[in-house]
Amino acid sequence: MLNSVCLMGRLVADPEVRHTPNQVPVCSFRIAVDRTYTAKGQEKQADFINIVAWRSTADFVGKYFRKGQLIAVQGSLQSDSYTDKEGNKRTSYNVVADNVFFAEAKRESGGAPYQPGGSQVPQYQEAPQAFSTAAPDDFEEITGSDDLPF
Repeated sequence: MLNSVCLMGRLVADPEVRHTPNQVPVCSFRIAVDRTYTAKGQEKQADFINIVAWRSTADFVGKYFRKGQLIAVQGSLQSDSYTDKEGNKRTSYNVVADNVFFAEAKRESGGAPYQPGGSQVPQYQEAPQAFSTAAPDDFEEITGSDDLPF
C-alpha cells in the first residue's frame, strides 16, 4: 500500500508545540495550499490542511516556523473517526509529517512582513569570492586542442 503526501503552503498561524504525558513533543499547525486551477473570473482558492508533527520534527517546526512562512511537508494521510456532542459520526483527516522543509529564502530581520497576494521578491547580495584564481603548482595549462587526451 502507498500513503504519501507532499504539500507546500503557507502557515495560517504560529505552530503550537505541546507535550504528551510522557514528554513527547507534538506540534499541530495548519497550512493554506493554493489550488492549481482557478475558473475564469473567480478568485484563487486554497485548501486548509491540518498537519501534525512528532518528536524532533515537532521541535524543529515550533522553533523555526511562523505564521505566513512557506513550508513544504512530506508525510502520510491519517483519518480518525469520532462521535460529536450531538451523537453524529464524524471523520477528520490530518497529515502526519515525516519531513518538513523551508520553502523560501530567510527574510531579513526588520524587513516587510509577508502580505498575501503581494509581490515580494527576496533581495540577495552577491557572496564574496572565497577561492583563489591562481593556478595550483601541480597543473599546467593546455593551450592547443592537439594535446587533449580525448
